[in-house]
Amino acid sequence: MKFPKTPSFSLSGQRALVAGASSGIGLAAAVALAEHGAEVTLAARRADRLDEIVEQMRANGWSAHALRLDISDVKATADAVDQNGPFDIMVNSAGLARHSKAVDTAVDDFDAVMDLNVKGAYFLTQAVARGLIAVGKPGSLINISSQMGHVGGLDRAVYCASKFAVEGFSKAMSLEFAAHKIRVNTICPTFVLTDLTRPTFADPEKRAWILNKIKLGRAGELEDLMGAVIYLASQASNLVTGTSLMVDGGWTAD
Repeated sequence: MKFPKTPSFSLSGQRALVAGASSGIGLAAAVALAEHGAEVTLAARRADRLDEIVEQMRANGWSAHALRLDISDVKATADAVDQNGPFDIMVNSAGLARHSKAVDTAVDDFDAVMDLNVKGAYFLTQAVARGLIAVGKPGSLINISSQMGHVGGLDRAVYCASKFAVEGFSKAMSLEFAAHKIRVNTICPTFVLTDLTRPTFADPEKRAWILNKIKLGRAGELEDLMGAVIYLASQASNLVTGTSLMVDGGWTAD
């Protein structure tokens, strides 16, 4: 009997770009990709922080490079991808949240969130896809979205709007890029314990609300996202495109 063979999770020979890689989910994604053999370019606005991370990653024997990049600057992003690509894998974890009641939303806050979470993400994905199409290569493009791209949340109208938009353009791009064997997917985490979310978890009322909504009864950890990144980046997900991988502990199942 000839048994089916499990597709490889190895990323050896693959070049990956991770935006928002200086901390949190982006950093975890960069580490996961490097651990599985990818040559990883870590992009973020904080150059000093990136240099420190890259040095430590190289000390672990991984292939890593730093790229100072603000993806809300569309032209600079396109130029950087053109000069440093093509990239077989993209993980976009750059994002911004400014929470308030909808009746109190400031125009400046709305614009800042949309510029980074939607416009920046859209044109970064476009730039990486263009590079792959130009050389006739397949690829896997992953946008870190959110469970809030599928449900509403109190004081999160702007953030939810931005993540619903990410879900929409990722699905539309997946249809267009499928002819080029370029896959586009999103990962949708629940609340994950990071330096940025610690103030939220420090509030007893907010913490209780979060843990009540997460059916598995705990907040997310960075490690919970790493396997999802490897799955979508690797051959194991060759037939997966235009989908949202929920890593939400059951939040959206209710």
